[in-house]
Amino acid sequence: MAWKEQKFEDLTTIELYRILQLRINVFVVEQEAYYADLDDHDQNCIHLSYEKDGKLIAYARVVPPGEKFEMGSFGRVIVLPEARGTGLAQELLKRVMAILEREWPEADLFIEAQAYLQKFYGSFGFEAVSEPYIMECLPHISMVCKR
Repeated sequence: MAWKEQKFEDLTTIELYRILQLRINVFVVEQEAYYADLDDHDQNCIHLSYEKDGKLIAYARVVPPGEKFEMGSFGRVIVLPEARGTGLAQELLKRVMAILEREWPEADLFIEAQAYLQKFYGSFGFEAVSEPYIMECLPHISMVCKR
């Protein structure tokens, strides 16, 4: 079991392949969200992943302020179905928030969260700043965490 925090240029081709495969399998296949996953932001983000027994189980992309939004952000948050309900999502978000605090301590945070996760992200200090809207074929809500 291992957590990895990597910049894009530090990812091996195999690690990048596994990350993209996981993102497509969860968002496009499982959730039927048809969108352009390769958005030219990966190159400037921090990639947080968790592997167990050689399998990628959890992942999130941490986005610097000014890269995608004015505020710091994160996205592509994934925990495989067989690991959901184990507390791994909370651990993943704690680590994401720690990266954001370490790298950009003054930056407020903005996310476009799937609407059904509003309470989950709320437990990390995020507040809804929009009504639900459809993005990438799914209901989303904009949320902000003030520092």
